[in-house]
Amino acid sequence: MPATVEPRVPLLPYQRADVESPARMRWCCWSRQSGKSFTKSLRRLLRGLKRRRTQVFLSAGERQSRELMTKVRQHCALLGIWSELVADGYFAGTETKRLEVRLPNGVRVIGLPANPQTARGFTGDVLLDEFAMHADDREIWAAMFPTLLRGGGELDVASTPKGISNVFARLRHNSQFSHSTITLPEAVRQGLGVDVAEVRRSMGDDTLFRQEFLCEFLDEATAFLTYAQIAACADAALEKTVPAEELAAGEELFAGVDIGRRRDLTVIWVLARRAGVYVTRSVVEIAGETFRAQFARIAEYLRLRQLRRCCIDAGGLGMQLAEEAQERFGRHRVEAVTLTAALKAQIAGRLRIAVEDRTIRIPVDDGIRNDWHSVERRTSASGQIVLGAPRREGSHADRFWAAALALHAADDAPVTTFEVLRVQPLKYARRGLW
Repeated sequence: MPATVEPRVPLLPYQRADVESPARMRWCCWSRQSGKSFTKSLRRLLRGLKRRRTQVFLSAGERQSRELMTKVRQHCALLGIWSELVADGYFAGTETKRLEVRLPNGVRVIGLPANPQTARGFTGDVLLDEFAMHADDREIWAAMFPTLLRGGGELDVASTPKGISNVFARLRHNSQFSHSTITLPEAVRQGLGVDVAEVRRSMGDDTLFRQEFLCEFLDEATAFLTYAQIAACADAALEKTVPAEELAAGEELFAGVDIGRRRDLTVIWVLARRAGVYVTRSVVEIAGETFRAQFARIAEYLRLRQLRRCCIDAGGLGMQLAEEAQERFGRHRVEAVTLTAALKAQIAGRLRIAVEDRTIRIPVDDGIRNDWHSVERRTSASGQIVLGAPRREGSHADRFWAAALALHAADDAPVTTFEVLRVQPLKYARRGLW
């Protein structure tokens, strides 16, 4: 394998420097949309072929893992390297789908959603992709580090910052790593075709812009939920949006709906109660649809017999939808909730307790993570603690409040069990009234 990347792969200077770096351990804090995954998957592909060594990629979730493996296949196609994708079955003892790209000379690239169990048992070089977003990042770090001890293993750690209470943030001070920080303005200076000022104006949130695009590790003192707390509840095996007809019939479901129309999202959040843990089964995000279309989407879930209770935000725009849902499906199943300051504090506090106790599981998703983190504790002029969130990325913490409403629906509903009775078809005698 040549020491430099073939010219047919389009790389900016900072990307080429990373791909060709000889460092055994490399820490990269790069802006969003700067090409982290593209660059790191190419680097590890070339290093793996050169060293004839298995490459293990750990991503924040299953969707991210699939995308990373797709990039590996694209690199192979562009460079004329034979590859074969193996995507059947699961890793032993887990519910994690098997993703593997086979390369010449027995080299393999194995893609895994971040999980301490799946991180064990492999020997090879490692890429920790978007490491700041990994749930149980400390356990993952402990599980995978022995992978590097045999054969002079290499390690690449790449991410955008997500607060200061995680392993990725601490590694920025580790002298054993070669460090690279690329902000969006620096990437543009080196040739990335993006208008930084337009991105900043469009985002409408300077704090989030500084974190996502200027690579700043921000203090989370005012955050109602820190990134570390949110990451601890993330489950890489959960799908974000599951159609109503695909939800299992044998478990209790509860839903919360936060209503929006033009500026905000309407979000339907569905939870299942499993042995005291609330597992997210589906998160539906609706943007810019008419109220009629929104009601049709909500009704798909309300028609499910196993959906025990649904709480709908009935303040302002939501009143009409909540009343219509109650008329159609009954007040015993649908509660119209007016989110006063006192009730907001109550249901938000309940969600925070569930997060701290890890009794709620959520999918790995940037929108959910940033939405939940956007809620801040503020002190009013009268000295009261109030919760608020800036409107950004088309959301006003809508995913947070939908989840809080779903948990409110579940916690206020009694625990019941489902019973199924199977009988033979009824037979009637051919006499009398029949």
